[in-house]
Amino acid sequence: MIGRLRGVLAEVGEEDALVDVAGVGYVVRCGARTLTRLPAPGDEVLLHVETRWVQDGGPTLYGFLAREERRAFVVLTAVQGVGPKAALSVLDVLPPGDLAQAVAREDKAAVGRAQGVGPKLAQRIVVELRDKPLGGETVAAFHAQVAASGYPPAAPSVAGEATAALLGLGIAEPAARRAVEGAVLRLGEDAAEAAVIKAALQELAR
Repeated sequence: MIGRLRGVLAEVGEEDALVDVAGVGYVVRCGARTLTRLPAPGDEVLLHVETRWVQDGGPTLYGFLAREERRAFVVLTAVQGVGPKAALSVLDVLPPGDLAQAVAREDKAAVGRAQGVGPKLAQRIVVELRDKPLGGETVAAFHAQVAASGYPPAAPSVAGEATAALLGLGIAEPAARRAVEGAVLRLGEDAAEAAVIKAALQELAR
């Protein structure tokens, strides 16, 4: 079983990356968020890998830039009804730390923004991940930290909410993030969510 790959990034596709390790090319399936954060082709890359065997199809490698992302993927796919594709979609919308906060807040709507995750599956994810390790700590530990601090969890950022809204409209994750980042740069960090979404849509329409 392959747990990690270090090599030269040869190609980046829509759903996977090709990593050259000592002359051997490994096709690694990645989420959209991971693909947008990869270095340029020709540069060295290190991916934490989860290997899954598909019946009659051989192994499929799933790659992540951080151990916490790989761990969250494993935890998510242990939930009934959550396959690798759905797990990657959840992590595209909610990185491990954000996912831990969403579960702690029982925020089904946040989890349900992931493509292919309906309300019932989002509810199941929230329920089953309550005591699971996400973002380097269990959700229960996160609850304890919040209680000790006396402050509620931080609200989602305007950029994150705007990006999630564009994803809900069927816009590809890389394009949505770029448009939102451009909108925030033009409007400023204090811009309202609705204004950022409107500006991002205008950016995409150009």
